[in-house]
Amino acid sequence: MSPPPSPPQHRIGLPWPELNDGLQYKDVVSSSESELTTVSEFYFTKYKSSAPLLGWIQRIQNGQIQIDGEAVKDPNTVLRSGSKLVYHRLPWKEPDTPYSLDILYEDDDLIALNKPSGLQVLPGGLFQQRTLLTQLQWWFGKKDTSTGARELHPVPVHRLGRGTSGILLCAKTKLAKTKLAAYFAEGTSLVGSSNLDQDCGTGRKLSKIYRALADGLVEEDEVVIQQPIGVVRYPGVAKGLYVASPEGKSAFSKVVVLERDRKKNCTLVKVEIQSGRPHQIRIHLAYIGHPLGTLFMLRADNQSALIQIL
Repeated sequence: MSPPPSPPQHRIGLPWPELNDGLQYKDVVSSSESELTTVSEFYFTKYKSSAPLLGWIQRIQNGQIQIDGEAVKDPNTVLRSGSKLVYHRLPWKEPDTPYSLDILYEDDDLIALNKPSGLQVLPGGLFQQRTLLTQLQWWFGKKDTSTGARELHPVPVHRLGRGTSGILLCAKTKLAKTKLAAYFAEGTSLVGSSNLDQDCGTGRKLSKIYRALADGLVEEDEVVIQQPIGVVRYPGVAKGLYVASPEGKSAFSKVVVLERDRKKNCTLVKVEIQSGRPHQIRIHLAYIGHPLGTLFMLRADNQSALIQIL
């Protein structure tokens, strides 16, 4: 399905198709898995959380599974070691999500976008097509075709949570990607060392500043949080949950109170993070007893720069 015509240059974003393109899941049968194992048993055993046995049998009978490049419809087909399996998941309608992105800055090496809340940055879970990365690929794919310019493959160099709005930096060249990734890693490498600057962004080439609405009234005007963050096992979550943990990796957040709303019992804070652990702001605010209500990066027209490259 070809994307619709391009929008004005200061904004990118093409409407999402009704259905995505589906997905392909690839497997190679190991010697231990091939001992008189049928294709239906293989998928049911390996992917129990995806569908019951009858569900896998139906998918096989629908021709959604290939063995060594050929579709099979017999659920009792016996597998052999080394066979290459491909499961074709049918296209589905992804949840509604924004698609329009304002261009805040662009040059030959990078582009800065204002990511809206509700848009996921990279594919994952239910969102395989409706992501910021897809919009980048569509936009620059059309741009290269129409201008005949060198082909660009812009990619995000950091992430913002799906519910978080704010500036997202994307590299348009390999050199820019390498440089920006090094800038983001710079602060994380200092956390836990004696060289950590309590002023957070001082002396760094790149700073990350967020605003958040925290539950309750934060009494101190400024709070420095250095609680490590790690992963613990949790039922139903394959990769575990990120939590405050003494055995986790070092993390550093500086919280500054901007406004206290005593009637609504909440506090608007500015949070600058030196490290970049998953869910760091949510975990650190909860750790000090003030769970996150809303998280966003400052808009470009705000006097405070939210990501500043020096």
